[in-house]
Amino acid sequence: MSDAHPPPSPSDPDRFAEGQRITWVSVIVNVVLTVMQIIVGFIANSMSLVADAMHTLSDIVADAFVLWANRKGAEAADAEHPYGHGRFETAASLVLGLLLTGTGIGILVSAAGRLQDLGSLPPVGVAAMWAAVATLIGKEGLFRYMLKVAERLRSPMLVANAWHARADALSSLVVAAGIAGSLAGFPFADAAAAIIVGAMIVKAGIGFAWVAMRELMDEGLATEDVAAIRATLAATPGVIGLHELRTRRMAHRVLVDVHVQVDGNITVRDGHEIGETARHRVLASHPQVLDVLVHLDAEDDTESAATHAH
Repeated sequence: MSDAHPPPSPSDPDRFAEGQRITWVSVIVNVVLTVMQIIVGFIANSMSLVADAMHTLSDIVADAFVLWANRKGAEAADAEHPYGHGRFETAASLVLGLLLTGTGIGILVSAAGRLQDLGSLPPVGVAAMWAAVATLIGKEGLFRYMLKVAERLRSPMLVANAWHARADALSSLVVAAGIAGSLAGFPFADAAAAIIVGAMIVKAGIGFAWVAMRELMDEGLATEDVAAIRATLAATPGVIGLHELRTRRMAHRVLVDVHVQVDGNITVRDGHEIGETARHRVLASHPQVLDVLVHLDAEDDTESAATHAH
């Protein structure tokens, strides 16, 4: 029945534009911080600051990937992707989660190396401390801004990218702690903090990757959300009952399919109208739903199947 009513386009110009805007802000901030860290790092003889600059540079690469995925995800449905391109965001979330995990592992490995060779750590200048603090403030501010917008847009990809900025902020905190420890005569402080923060970043990265994997495996909505959709369908005039209500996520949207039972004595036209009414009620009452596939039944499929089996 839904063949005559193709699913609406997932293209959302405002959402796309805002997603692009915050990502470009991230790119600009990261470029400025990277240049500052490299210059100050070499002048102040801080290799950790230079290493953190390389970490920040990886964020620029991640941002470029997000810009591409956000643009692809905003494209309207086509013949090859009849439900739209929202899964590009999911795939990007998975990649960014893995990138976050790799960042944490890199910090752990680096920290282990420092613990084994503390005597060779070069002294650093005070300018490196100020640069590390400035980087920390810039990264934390970027994280809070990006997360606020990403949660409002309900974009897992943008949320993952925001937390990647937080991971970089935490690595900058490690650098600041290490520089402070070096200035105070405790060179081991950097490595100890790096181990703790690295473990936190690995945990966050695995979490994001797992959420993306669950969506790629067509995870459904929470029980309470399914119950709300069921109530909307059941309250539709002409709907006698419903079963086989299924949902699956696609980025920030949801696809629904359901079997709706109607009076078997009504005309096909009337049944079609009831199905369309039920579909539009769900779309109007649950904004996260992208489309609803309604199958009309004149009786309960389970009872009919049992009868034919005997």
